[in-house]
Amino acid sequence: MIRRLLQFKILGIGLVAGGILFGAGIVFWGGFNTAMEATNTLGFCKSCHEMRTMVFAEYSLTGHYENRTGVRATCSDCHVPDPWVYKFVRKVQATNELYHWALGSIDTPEKFEAKRLTLAKNVWQSMKATDSRECRNCHSWEGMSTANQKPRAAKQHADARKEGATCIDCHKGVAHRAIHKILPDDYPVYDGKPDTRFKLAVVGPEQLKAEIAANRGITLASAAAAPAAAPAAATAV
Repeated sequence: MIRRLLQFKILGIGLVAGGILFGAGIVFWGGFNTAMEATNTLGFCKSCHEMRTMVFAEYSLTGHYENRTGVRATCSDCHVPDPWVYKFVRKVQATNELYHWALGSIDTPEKFEAKRLTLAKNVWQSMKATDSRECRNCHSWEGMSTANQKPRAAKQHADARKEGATCIDCHKGVAHRAIHKILPDDYPVYDGKPDTRFKLAVVGPEQLKAEIAANRGITLASAAAAPAAAPAAATAV
């Protein structure tokens, strides 16, 4: 009898402890996911000086930010994977960005432009390796109507699909300054290696607006577009 009571007591304690752990797990998991999603918002991405004054300033002029259909792709739509495991890995990798933020690695336009190509190559390589996975959150071959495209675009898309090309092969610089346009034709864009030989010149707001408008094929209604920024002199790696 005493043994049975003791067994019930142990069982009860175990159930209570299990319930507490289960509840704590739910709270932790919910809080963890909430925190992860909070770091995916545009407000969070542009909360630091570097992103707000440099990256967001140019992104806000592109078609991914403002367009005729009103569909906006924010930073996380392009730079954070949707599958949970890959998303978690990306968040862990982002801790390195906090380290460089603390060091002030790109806290001025000059520092940022000096590292822009290296940063871009990291993203290009990643997107190439995943077959432009994040692009496909919004775009797909199946949903593409080439009949509604300009002849040149329709042909290029048809050729790309036939050749197994991926989005990033042709669509670099769609949400940022187009640094790839100043690179040699035989430049190894997917090698992931740091490179400080090429950089865009720092420009003011009006010239930045004109440069990105020209990249989008848009004619500004205001003053004539200023010439696109020229690359700074090449330096040794």
